[in-house]
Amino acid sequence: MGARLSYIFHSGKNSKLKYYIESFWSIRKPHWLKVWQYRHALCSLEKRLDKEYILERVNYYNQLTQDSFDKRTFAEKSLTLREQPIVHPKVYFLDSYRYAKSFPLSNRWCLLAGDVNYVPDVPAVVKTRPLGKDTCNSVLMKLDKVRHFLFVHDKKKWIEKKNVAIFRGLIGQDGQVDAFKRNRYEFVKRYFGDPMVDIGVLDKQCPEWYSEKMTIGEHLDYKFIMSLEGNDVASNLKWVMSSNSIAVMPRPTCESWFMEGKLIPNYHYIEIKSDYSDLKERLAYYIDHPEEAEAIIRHAHEYVDQFRDRKREHLISYLVLKKYFDITNS
Repeated sequence: MGARLSYIFHSGKNSKLKYYIESFWSIRKPHWLKVWQYRHALCSLEKRLDKEYILERVNYYNQLTQDSFDKRTFAEKSLTLREQPIVHPKVYFLDSYRYAKSFPLSNRWCLLAGDVNYVPDVPAVVKTRPLGKDTCNSVLMKLDKVRHFLFVHDKKKWIEKKNVAIFRGLIGQDGQVDAFKRNRYEFVKRYFGDPMVDIGVLDKQCPEWYSEKMTIGEHLDYKFIMSLEGNDVASNLKWVMSSNSIAVMPRPTCESWFMEGKLIPNYHYIEIKSDYSDLKERLAYYIDHPEEAEAIIRHAHEYVDQFRDRKREHLISYLVLKKYFDITNS
């Protein structure tokens, strides 16, 4: 119990209490006030020097066109904003509706909560989408941000950290290997006990591999941190790339608001093969070439910095939904 309490208070993660207070306050504001905030944000776009960059991100997240979906099917499967119930997990409703409430409540939309690793058959607001072609119906928004969007201030230099890769994570459900986490299971099975990889599984159904959770601060003692996809994107990737450690992973198959599809292998992170067979070789290379490792950390920090401007993040969220409603409700 003592260890669990210590982890809760020192995990380094975002405060859920603060998040829920701010989120519920935002969606309970009267509609007229939300409309005013939206229009005020929209007016600021023309004055911004980064307008082109903002619109580029909007079109990256929302790739809908008038001809990319069936309007009759959308009408059948969508709801008006006024009809939208609170979905579970609640964070998906809170993170999307705080912006959606600024639009006419008669507008229709489709909000898909949870880990979405497929392309829906109608235009839908989602947290994640598979990387590849024909993903127009997957309109990305910054959902479940309290868990996924966390950045750290790492005071420890890379050169001072352990020459080891760290992994802590789930690999299954109810004692069974989860189909979407099979890759993690294969990784643990291959490298558990290897001195170059500190592995601990959080599933208590796997006693031979089980380990207690580690705080983010404890992770930062290691030069390399494994960022392995689970049901969709690797949830630790954002804070790892903001640290002075390096994310190690196969090329992503899903993307979120973080635009994992724009990440450059061996420039923003260390890429390894999907079967993990070259992991130790890749770690040894960067241990022997610290200047290249430091360059990856600098590039990762530069990439993360684009998400730190809160006003711009709000504006992009409004514009993604504006484009969504303009196309689907025309």
